[in-house]
Amino acid sequence: MSAMTLRDDAFGQIASLMYDTIGIAFTEAKRHLVSSRLGPRILSLGLSGYDEYVALISTPTEKEELQVAIDLLTTNETYFFREPAHFELLERELTAKRPRELAIWSAAASYGDEAFSLAMLCEDLQRKGILSAMWSILGTDISDRVLRSASAGIYPEERLQCVSPDQLRRHCLRGEGDSAGFVQIAPTLRAHVKFGRLNLTLPIQGIGPFDVIFLRNVLIYFDQPTKLAVIERVLSLLRPGGLLFFGTAEGRVTGEFALKSIAPGVHRKLT
Repeated sequence: MSAMTLRDDAFGQIASLMYDTIGIAFTEAKRHLVSSRLGPRILSLGLSGYDEYVALISTPTEKEELQVAIDLLTTNETYFFREPAHFELLERELTAKRPRELAIWSAAASYGDEAFSLAMLCEDLQRKGILSAMWSILGTDISDRVLRSASAGIYPEERLQCVSPDQLRRHCLRGEGDSAGFVQIAPTLRAHVKFGRLNLTLPIQGIGPFDVIFLRNVLIYFDQPTKLAVIERVLSLLRPGGLLFFGTAEGRVTGEFALKSIAPGVHRKLT
């Protein structure tokens, strides 16, 4: 058997380490993902195989490499205005309520596509006089690598296919020369958006409360007890009457939460 075969014991150790560190459950169905994401990293480090890599990231002094492994295993596909019905509902909600101030949390921000989509929506509503300039968006993620990319606000144009030409013109700077094919989010928009590292499976301090929270496409990585604990933790930071968004593919929310479903993947906090 090749040393670069992800054997049962090594896979089990990686899965246990990820669960203990970030609360994500890597089941047997994720074996290929673990193998394909970590394999190139192991080769680049000149290690003999997964067993040696497990030993490396299990060493207390190798926290930086453990973070690299976390980054590789938690990076998800993302793009601007994913699940557009959610943004349309939020626009209707904000247009009806016209809040004087607004705080939004993108709790699994990845590369920032979701956070900047929300920023575009808020800026558009501000131009219409529906929102004041007192709106802010916080994007958090477990991955340092994606947060660095999000903070730069630079994206390949294909990730913005759902952004209207008018929004592209007003909110993005098009790259030229070597940067052709990329856009950067305009500084006026980026000034409203902050990013920071946060582990949803640990106690959360120093942020909130929020009027709107997007917790989309991350719960699918947790087992049921961790999922319920994360929802409870996040919900404690949402103001009564605020909106909580889940990914529509994540199914129904189970558990005793003070939430009222108002649309697929959208709930209002009752108390």
